[in-house]
Amino acid sequence: MIYPSISSQNPFATVMPKFYIFPPKLSLSNSKPILCFRHQNSSIIINEPPQPGTRFGNPITVSPSQLYHKKIKKQRAYEERGGVSPAGTRQMLLLCGLGYWVQGFRCFPWLALSFHMAHNLNLSPSTLQLVQNFGNLPMVAKPLYGVFSDALYVGGARRIPFVSIGVLLQILSWGPLALIPLAGESLPTLMACVLLSNLGASITEVAKDALVAEYGQKHRIKGLQSYPFMALAAGGILGNLIGGYFLLKAPSRTMFLVFAILLSHQLAISVTTREESLGLSQLSNNSLARKSISESIRKQFSDLVTAISEESICRPLAWIVASIAVVPILSGSIFCYQTQCLHLDASVIGMSRVISQLVLLSMAVLYDRYWKKIPMRKLIGAVQILYAFSLLLDLALVKQINLKLGIPDEVFALCFSGLAETLAQFKLLPFAVLLVSLCPRGCEGSLTSFLASALCLSSIISGFLGIGLASTLGITSGDYSRLPVGILIQFLAALFPLGWICCIPMSQAVADEERKRGASKRTRRSRRVGRVGFSSVYAYRRERESEPQS
Repeated sequence: MIYPSISSQNPFATVMPKFYIFPPKLSLSNSKPILCFRHQNSSIIINEPPQPGTRFGNPITVSPSQLYHKKIKKQRAYEERGGVSPAGTRQMLLLCGLGYWVQGFRCFPWLALSFHMAHNLNLSPSTLQLVQNFGNLPMVAKPLYGVFSDALYVGGARRIPFVSIGVLLQILSWGPLALIPLAGESLPTLMACVLLSNLGASITEVAKDALVAEYGQKHRIKGLQSYPFMALAAGGILGNLIGGYFLLKAPSRTMFLVFAILLSHQLAISVTTREESLGLSQLSNNSLARKSISESIRKQFSDLVTAISEESICRPLAWIVASIAVVPILSGSIFCYQTQCLHLDASVIGMSRVISQLVLLSMAVLYDRYWKKIPMRKLIGAVQILYAFSLLLDLALVKQINLKLGIPDEVFALCFSGLAETLAQFKLLPFAVLLVSLCPRGCEGSLTSFLASALCLSSIISGFLGIGLASTLGITSGDYSRLPVGILIQFLAALFPLGWICCIPMSQAVADEERKRGASKRTRRSRRVGRVGFSSVYAYRRERESEPQS
């Protein structure tokens, strides 16, 4: 075989072909150019002996490093067109999949915390529910975290650093509860740890939601929000499954320590993951230097207000928030009734939540496979009606109707106690998919965090309404005689949002058309303004040109 000899001093000098033994494969570390000769008939001949009539012209040099950079360029162009690299997909699944699973597993330490406050600290039902709702106040500020996540870049990334910060704050809250005995004995110290934990959890949730929304828009993956629901349900299943048995065998501090170790593992993964490997857009150093922090935050707030003012976004958002806020929740009273009057142990309550999370997981899978084709208004209306009637299951338990049917309290609570909460959680999934699909580019963190904050605020309002209702009816830890009246009021309040269900679009396609129609109106308006501006400039120029003539 003929192989061209290459001079080490000048690789582009005149080349004389000789006979050589086939050399070893070239590597990128010792790359030399490969010379190709052009024949007279314009065909390319590589590593062949020169034929008669061959004319040596300018050699074409191809370096292996050039081939490597060309391959990298093709891969980047493929990712920009919406392709997903296998390495980026694996890192995304590991980072967000584990993150949402840990978020669902938070029920594991919270179950221990609820029993600790009810039995060790002897808190009343209203006080217990007040502590739980007051601890959710950091989640109301989620739009602020979302704006920071969209506007601020930490080391060239704007999602994963906030995930790490939120996980670190959770470690600093659950760690002292596990390692310092006095931290859980004093109510003010306990509340401080709860607030810090929910602050870290809210920051992490905002960053993960924005990361999933941006990843789905970048790679054109619709309905990606159903998979976080599945990971949440899977974490909740395991957390509630082993949480009840842990309470029977170990103290609450052991459960806090286990969750803190799990958070440390999540922190190690988030710190070692680079955001550019996920194929998301990065900001150059010139852009970072050109934009100030205040200017970026101001722009993100303006974009958020513009997005929320869209009719296709604000109407369904207002409905879902109002449908949650108008229902007074009696979760604290029902929890204390089950543990104090019915004497249900932690394993039964934990297993009831396991079943509810299994139902939630099944519903998320069914929605992703089949229910997305159902008109959104019909689906939400049916779920709201089922939610209202599921609240009456607590009434059957309080009135002991299950015993008349031959169903023990443990079995009834195991199967139906968490059904209402499951339907309330599933109702959020279609709205999350709708709003993410309508979210403008670059506003993923702001809009998803605003949705989460609005939902959290509505649940807090619902909880405080439940506290007020329990106080008005006189429901205390020693008197649950008026609890059936409160459950009936819950049922009627849950049917009330069906009166303005017209705010929900029939389908996602209709909402997309409304948004495009609104955007086209703004475009035409801006074009008209532009024509007026340019015409005034031309008129002013004609006047200036005619002045010397006059």
